[in-house]
Amino acid sequence: MVTTGLGPRRSAVLRLLVVAVALAGALIGGLGGAAPASAHAALTGSTPAQGSVVDHAPEQVALTFSEGVAMGDDSIRVLDPQGKRVDRGKLRNLCSDSVVKYGAGLPPGLGGGTYTVSWQAVSADSHPVSGAFTFSVGAPSKTSAAVSPQQAGGGLVGALYGVARYLAYAGFVLLVGGSAFVLACRPAASLVRSVQRLIVQGWALLTGTTVAMLLLRTPYTGSGDLADVFDLAGLQQVLVTKPGAALIARLLLLAAAALFVAVLFGTYARLQEPAEESAAGEQDADEAGEAVEDPADRARRHRDLTFGLAGGGVLVGTGLAATWALAEHASTGLQSAVAMPVDVLHLLAVATWLGGLAALLVSLYWGPPVERSAVRRFSRIAFGSVLVLVATGVYQSWRQVGSWRALTDTAYGRLLLLKVGLVVVLVGLAWVSRRWTGRLTEARAAGDRSSAAQEGRAPADEETEGAGDARADEDREAAKAAVGAPATAGAVSAPDGTPDRAADRTPPPDETPDPARAAQLARQQAALRTARVKRERDGDPERLGLRRSVLAEASVAAVLLVVTTVLTATEPARTEEAVQATSGGRSTAANQPQVLTMPFDTGGPGGKGTARLDLDPGRSGSANALRLRISDGSGKAVDVPEVKVSFTQKSRKIGPLPVVPRHVGKGHWRADGVQLPVPGQWQLSLLVRTSDIDQVTEFKNVKIG
Repeated sequence: MVTTGLGPRRSAVLRLLVVAVALAGALIGGLGGAAPASAHAALTGSTPAQGSVVDHAPEQVALTFSEGVAMGDDSIRVLDPQGKRVDRGKLRNLCSDSVVKYGAGLPPGLGGGTYTVSWQAVSADSHPVSGAFTFSVGAPSKTSAAVSPQQAGGGLVGALYGVARYLAYAGFVLLVGGSAFVLACRPAASLVRSVQRLIVQGWALLTGTTVAMLLLRTPYTGSGDLADVFDLAGLQQVLVTKPGAALIARLLLLAAAALFVAVLFGTYARLQEPAEESAAGEQDADEAGEAVEDPADRARRHRDLTFGLAGGGVLVGTGLAATWALAEHASTGLQSAVAMPVDVLHLLAVATWLGGLAALLVSLYWGPPVERSAVRRFSRIAFGSVLVLVATGVYQSWRQVGSWRALTDTAYGRLLLLKVGLVVVLVGLAWVSRRWTGRLTEARAAGDRSSAAQEGRAPADEETEGAGDARADEDREAAKAAVGAPATAGAVSAPDGTPDRAADRTPPPDETPDPARAAQLARQQAALRTARVKRERDGDPERLGLRRSVLAEASVAAVLLVVTTVLTATEPARTEEAVQATSGGRSTAANQPQVLTMPFDTGGPGGKGTARLDLDPGRSGSANALRLRISDGSGKAVDVPEVKVSFTQKSRKIGPLPVVPRHVGKGHWRADGVQLPVPGQWQLSLLVRTSDIDQVTEFKNVKIG
């Protein structure tokens, strides 16, 4: 970074900016060392299996995940039929090289009945996951265990966290894109109040939402209780996680960004002041006996400061983008070492395009007329940003989707299609704006040549044309209005349209001006200037068309940002398909034992009852275990003389395939190694005989993956 000619104070500010960026970069670098995994964890198996009935109480409950997860001692809770927690409250790490597995120990001597397992974890990409299932010891029973139906990351806390994520993206876009617009497209915009407010509000928005997300991490990934935002112990645990460290790094970078913004709208803005004001300032300094800055030194300071701000801005913007890339989807899964820098480029391209669009919009609606060269420069930069956006987006889509079918079969794919559609619409609107820019250039150039021919002068420079005169006129009008004099003759008129001669009268030197009259005249002059500017803008069809097309672009961009925020919180399609592949082509929800309940009535004495059949794991091409329990009308296990089971797939004319279960206890039968050759819809046939002459055959369909 070049600091020559900036002076010791400004050089110190820029050095402090670099130090803050370096500190945040070191913290982010530590995040980059985390081991990659596939995004969004999914439960791929459990012991005991969901819905299973075991003869004896297990020593522990174990859960298997599709990726590495963060869990604590309370992440796995086992509740007995009365709803009392019975696990030992100590998490066991059972992970191996290829299996991510955690367990919770159970005390010996657990009674029979149905137990509930509730679990929650945080995926490697910072998103919380949770679930619950049941298993039975001896025989199923009624259970009063209360498990919250709310998933981790849901409810009010999840909604607030989602809003904060969206606003954080919006703040990043406004801060980075608005600053890039000022430095690269329109330096004079550093003097425009509306642009200043936009960038400062972007910084404040990103800072506030970062603090909010840091406080919400504890309830978001844990209890879901909003009151836990004040849990200091939970906050301390968050700070040592990858998402927490990323948020802290973001706050450090925002401190550096505050220095950047201060210099941008301070020293840099003063160097953009019109020549008239600079000359007046030099004259005042000369009269006061102060040293007058040489124009060559001023130009060198401007060049050095521009280069320094550009370098510092790139560092800060890249660092801010990295806090997302290193803690979310890009940091996990396939080719994470490539995906993270690609994601940083993607975020910077989005910010440059959409943030610059917002800065252009406020410049067109509030502030002095925008130079046509500034619009052309932004158009070229926006086009380059779109090219980067398309290239990085194609790579990200391939990485996260994986197949054409996943675009329509998964929620992530459908959201991605919606995002692509919005980008296409946005590019179309940008093309319209580009056409308006071309027409604006032609119209202004023709007007300049006509004026020059009539007045016998050369066209003014397009960067400063009218800017200094307008500012000087406004200052003179404000100064005259402050002492009670009108800015221009006849500017204030009577109701009948004739000039107000009383307003034109300049007070004699010995007459004290009326403050109320001066304030009234100042308001009138301000209203007249506002009306004049509005008439000029609305009377220019090219600029009016450009304003409307840019407004349409900004509206679509806001919707696009919402879809992008939702997309970053959705399980990638490739991950969902990978989980299905590891579970035999079934989804996570279906990767559980098939549990069937079949009431029967043989027609004889004591012939009414219920058969409960468990098929574990319920997949084709693997050995399934079949467990059968027969109970009477009161739910008590009973023996019957005979049971038979068979499977038939009518669509492929397979079967019936008989299964002969063996009697293993009162009312219980079991068969191991049940083979179903193909997935699909199978018909299960169950024959129950309760006496020599009383029997019935029941049928039920079962989905085999």
